[in-house]
Amino acid sequence: MDKVGRKMNGEKEVHVVMVPWLAFGHMIPFLDLSIALAKFGIHVSFISTSRNISRLPKIPPNLSPFIDFIPLPLPKLDSSPLPDNAEATTDIPADRMDDLKKSCDLFQESISNFIANKLPNWIFVDFFFHKVLDTAQELDIPVIFNLIFTASSSVFCWTPEFVAGDGKGQRRLPQDMTVPPDWVDFPSQVVFRKHEAPAMHNILYGARPSGITDGERMIQIAQRCQAFAIRTCLELESDYLDIYSKITGKPVIPLGCLPPEKVVGTKIIWEEPWSRVFDWLDKQKPNEVVFVGFGSEYKLKREEIHEISYGIELSGLPFFFLLAKPDWGGGGGDDEVLPPGFESRTAGRGFVQIGWAPQREILAHPSIGASLFHAGWSSVVENLTHANCLVLLPFIITQPLDTGLLVEKGLAIEVERAEDGSFTRNDIANALQVAMVTTEGEALRARTKEAANGIFANKELNHSYINNFVEYLKEGVYEKK
Repeated sequence: MDKVGRKMNGEKEVHVVMVPWLAFGHMIPFLDLSIALAKFGIHVSFISTSRNISRLPKIPPNLSPFIDFIPLPLPKLDSSPLPDNAEATTDIPADRMDDLKKSCDLFQESISNFIANKLPNWIFVDFFFHKVLDTAQELDIPVIFNLIFTASSSVFCWTPEFVAGDGKGQRRLPQDMTVPPDWVDFPSQVVFRKHEAPAMHNILYGARPSGITDGERMIQIAQRCQAFAIRTCLELESDYLDIYSKITGKPVIPLGCLPPEKVVGTKIIWEEPWSRVFDWLDKQKPNEVVFVGFGSEYKLKREEIHEISYGIELSGLPFFFLLAKPDWGGGGGDDEVLPPGFESRTAGRGFVQIGWAPQREILAHPSIGASLFHAGWSSVVENLTHANCLVLLPFIITQPLDTGLLVEKGLAIEVERAEDGSFTRNDIANALQVAMVTTEGEALRARTKEAANGIFANKELNHSYINNFVEYLKEGVYEKK
């Protein structure tokens, strides 16, 4: 008999399908949720491409019977095909993002075929996969809209005009996104700055070669899903969770923080070249090193990399700098990317890695005391789980909104910027100094530890959220039965 039909502890096994967008900032949170559900005996089919699956973090061996990775081929476009082995946002330049979305629209056919063959109990979809909803509706399979963003960002980006169908309340101009929306009835710093608003306005409302805006994709899923799941908790965002439930009119279920698995004894720490990095980290004082990294979604410009590098240098702090290979870097070495002489001037004080690095293992090391990064929510959780201070330099999508939330809660400082969004090396150095060594940052460091102990690394609290969610999934299966 199929796994889905087997009994476990006298109960019918619950089978869910995970369908994340092809970006590691989305796939990894979906995987974190898969691991959390697997611990409760939920069977998960995790869909992506073969290359993406091979690059995901390894799951605990004891959970492998409950998580099946389903590699499906990403269709090639007849015109403007993507480069070979380009199967995620990190593999392509920013100007090819729409081509990846068009490939992903074709990808939904094979996903739908898998779902029709497996007939899971639930489907968890990301913002992108609106066409999968047709299959779910035909087969009477309920859908969970698994939001990888915060409740506050989801509240801000809600676009009720698509639901109402009358265009009322639409943010017609980018400046309309620089103030809290009408449905937020309390003071909020979760807004876009003037230099940030145009890009996000274009994402939600701008025309796309695929023929559908990203905002319309999200609204189609929001209209047709049974519930929303959000990686957050009442202890952090109770007010925003309450609003989101009211404006959507559907269950909005907090998942807790889904803290990453403990990395003690992981094999990668002992492998080259990482053994040298961890040997160096072992020799540093506790909470002394700054991790610097900005993910793979946003492609840093040359001047941005240089100012960040000079700022790290000016701060005088030990560091680990993780940098995605930029589109403009050419085929040479690090000298083409970093400022001239940077590595020689900072020799012995830090490491630079261009490409991939075991970020979770590094952030978990006791020598790390702070992170300078883009405010991606997964990275926020990883850092606060280990009580690392947050120094935020947001660039795209909901990063500015998450920054606003964390500053509002007193859990981060943001790098100062000019009105046009530019920043200098002095802005970088000053923010790092405040977070790490000044008396001004003592309150931040204290609140960071409190948040780690009380929320992000609180096993009992986070376990309770997943337990409640699992009960919701099981009740849905039994009600349907």
